[in-house]
Order: sequence, then C-alpha cells, then structure tokens
Amino acid sequence: MNTLYAADATVGNPTANIAIFAAFVVVTMVVVFWAGRNTSGATDYFTGGRGFTGPQNGIAIAGDYLSAASFLGIAGAIAVYGYDGFLYSIGFLVAWLVALLLVAEMLRNTGKFTMADVLSFRLKQRPVRTAAAITTLAVSLFYLLAQMAGAGGLVALLLDVSSETGQAVVIAVVGVLMIVYVLVGGMKGTTWVQIIKAVLLITGAAVMTVMVLAKFGFDPSEILTGAQSAISGSADTKVAARDVLAPGAQYGGSEMSKLNFVSLGLALVLGTAGLPHVLMRFYTVPTAKEARRSVVWAIVLIGAFYLFTLVLGYGAAAIVGPDRILAAAGGQNAAAPLLAFELGGVILLGVISAVAFATILAVVAGLTITASASFAHDIYANVIRRGKADDAAQVRVSRITAVVIGVLAIALGILANGQNIAFLVALAFAVAASANLPTILYSLFWRRFNTTGALFSMYGGLISTVVLIVFSPAVSGSATAMLPDLDFDWFPLSNPGIVSIPLAFVLGVVGTYLGGKDGEDPAKAAEMEVRALTGVGAEKAVAH
Repeated sequence: MNTLYAADATVGNPTANIAIFAAFVVVTMVVVFWAGRNTSGATDYFTGGRGFTGPQNGIAIAGDYLSAASFLGIAGAIAVYGYDGFLYSIGFLVAWLVALLLVAEMLRNTGKFTMADVLSFRLKQRPVRTAAAITTLAVSLFYLLAQMAGAGGLVALLLDVSSETGQAVVIAVVGVLMIVYVLVGGMKGTTWVQIIKAVLLITGAAVMTVMVLAKFGFDPSEILTGAQSAISGSADTKVAARDVLAPGAQYGGSEMSKLNFVSLGLALVLGTAGLPHVLMRFYTVPTAKEARRSVVWAIVLIGAFYLFTLVLGYGAAAIVGPDRILAAAGGQNAAAPLLAFELGGVILLGVISAVAFATILAVVAGLTITASASFAHDIYANVIRRGKADDAAQVRVSRITAVVIGVLAIALGILANGQNIAFLVALAFAVAASANLPTILYSLFWRRFNTTGALFSMYGGLISTVVLIVFSPAVSGSATAMLPDLDFDWFPLSNPGIVSIPLAFVLGVVGTYLGGKDGEDPAKAAEMEVRALTGVGAEKAVAH
C-alpha cells in the first residue's frame, strides 16, 4: 500500500480509490439507464418532464453547484490561508440570495427550456437567441474546461497516475462518461446523478467534520489553536507569519490586491444568477413555487456544506499541517484527501476520492446538457429553422451537439492539463454576471428594454470580460499565470468583474435608448409581465 507523506508519492491505496469510484460509476449508470427509459420528448429530455419536486431539485442544484473547486479548493485554501480562504464560500453562498429574490420564480414562469426563452420573450427572436446561445456556450465551455483539466490534477494525487498520457486517458474517460450520461439519461438522468453526488458529498463532508470535532473534544477553539500552532511552526516563513483568524493572508498587502478581491467577490455574488446550467434547473420543477423552494433547499445545503469546509480546512491545518499539504502532488487541493487519510485510512480516503470524481462528473454532465440544449433549442430550432423544428429533431440535434462538446472538452482538457486554469472558473462567473445577468434583470423588470439594449449588454459584457482577462495577470506576466513566459498584462486585475459588470449594465441602458422603439410589441411586454408575476401561461409539467 502506498501512502502519501512526500511530494512524489500518492494518497492511500490507488486500487481502493479506483474500485470505489468504479462502484459509483456503475450505480449511477444503472440510475441513468433507468431514468432514460421514460425520456420520450423534448420536455422530458431538456427538463426531466418538469417533474422534480422543490427538495429534489434543490439537492440537484447543490450537486450541480458544488464543484471539485468547492470541495478540494476551499478546504485547501482555508488550511493554508485561514480566514481569506473562507471568503470564497461567502461569495458563493450569498450569490443564491440574488437567484432566490430576483430570478428563480420569474424565470420559471416565463421560460421553457433555456435562458434565451426568457430573454427573447418580448424581443426579436433570432438576434437575441443567437447572442444568448453564444454567452451560454462561452460560460459552459470555460467552466467545462476547468473541470476537465482539474480531473487530470486530481488523478495525479489520488490514483498515482503521474504520466501525461495516463492523465489524458483519465480525462478522456471522464468525458466519455459525461457524454453517456447526457445521451442516455437527458436531464432526468443528469439530475439523479447530481442528487446522488450531492448526498455523497455533503454526507462525506459531514462525517469528516464530526470526526475532526471529535478529535478536538468538540471544541472549535481547540481546532483553531491547533491550526495556528501548525501554521506558526511551518518551515515556510511566509506561511509561518500568517494569522489564521485575521484577514489579509491571501488578499492583503497592496491596494490592488484588495481591489482584485472585491472584483472577484462581485463576479461570484452576481455570477451565480446568470450561470446557464443553474438557471436551466429552474425548468425541471412543475411550478414557480417549487422553483423558489428548490433555491431555499439549495441555500440550506450549500450553506451547511461551506460550514463543514470551515472545520475541514482548519482541521487539515491542525492535523496534517501546511507543509505536508503544500508538498503533496495536488498542492493545497490535497488538504481534504490528506485529512481523510489521517482520519479514516484507506477506506475513508477512497470514499472521498470517489466523491471528488463524482463531483466532476455531475458538474460536467450538467454543463454539457445545458450547452447542447441551448444550441438545439435556440440556434437550430429558432434561428436556423425559425421555430419550425419538432421535438424529435431538437432532441436529436442536442444529442449530436453533446457528443461534439464532449469531444471538444476532452481535447481542450488534455491540452490545458497541468496549467493554471483556476481563473477559468472565475472567468465563467464574470461572463455570467456581465453578459447574462444584466439582460435577465432588464428583461424581467424594465418594460422599455429592447433588442438593441439586449445585444449591447450581452455582447458588450462577453467581449469586455474576455478581452480584460486575456490582458490580465491571470494569463501572462506572473509566475502563476497560464503563460508565465509571456508578458502582455496591461489590465492589473485577475478578475475583470468590477469593470465588466457595471459596463454591461450601462451598455444595456445605452443600447435601449439608441434602439428607440426597435419594433417591440407592447402586448408581448404586458403578457410577459403578467406571466412572470402570476405564472398564468407558464409551461406545465409532463405527466407520465
């Protein structure tokens, strides 16, 4: 049995890790094939027949939202940086209040399958659907690439696959499984995978939390004391100088660093309500009331999970120590697996390894079905076929698109493996907050908003975000950049949210006034307002 106590070893027993992960795949495949048997039309394939209850959808949302970055990244950040590491959790959690209060119910009432249904309801169909599909595909691809490339790094740590070829094979396996989930199960199968994954993830985190608390006599102050003691005793002078309870370890120092954190926080808080794969989940419930219930369930579950990561992060610092965490193959991402191995040996580690892989699989499956549905329903059915495509054709095109997206994700994931791709998740949130959220809010709450305003806002938000991130320190000009040997970073912030989000809101207003009447139908605007607020005319669930 291999054990990890050095940078060149692996965690626990790779055979056990693989076996437990394989068991998860077998169970979820059975569930996906079972769910796929009842998938007959577009409503079934894209929304699971709108037959999930609020609690079921809330659990699935938690499964879709809590990525490997949430589990491994935040626990590791808390273990190494303390207070600053937990700030990510705050942003991710507070974001759901925006979704709950402003978006969930109205989106469910006015849409059918995709975000573009809402944005184009009272605007010109073809240009708005095209823009919405482009932003959906952009967000999905950025997020998908980060997850796929992250799978390679996780493999190096947990399965003792250190060669680039071996990691490429595992990325390909994740991609193939993702394609099968989407092709066979559609939204119904994907939702059940996300529910299973959420239950496993939150249960695993809860069990580890109780074990950490038990080790310190259920006294949180003892955990914090142990973490501070371990960090103070670090061989790394930078780490040893940190105060685990004080802010500034990661985002302190220069004013630019603090501004960068504000920009990141803005993107996280506002981006969630614009993430297409999260918004699409609101269509899987029968009513707007259930959409609201699902968000409340998601907030409770996600909030509990982030409280668990607080204990796990400080527990890892106290029990494992920052030096061993940073010396491991996965860097700070190794904190949770190393802690699991310390607490429960090979079995608990194997379970946590399987949960980490399940997390990647569930998230990429959700992203893939969202991207493929957007192309099939928005581009193919409504732009190319001008609304004349039947359900069977939409499902067929969606399945073909899912295969294309899966192959592309595998190829790009292999190319990005080993590089610093963490900024891609933040970029996905920044694009969602800049290109999607302003247009959604204007469409729902501003009757004068028109097609020109929507196009200005969406394209302006997308282009400004991508351009600013390309010329930021996240891509070049620093040792941690994606291209460390090049230097073309004239924009000083790693996340452009503080510039691109207000710009997109302003562009929406400018475009609206420049567009004038823009051929809008006042009757459609009135219909949308009534439907959004009352649910009259909203899409119904499909009975089986």
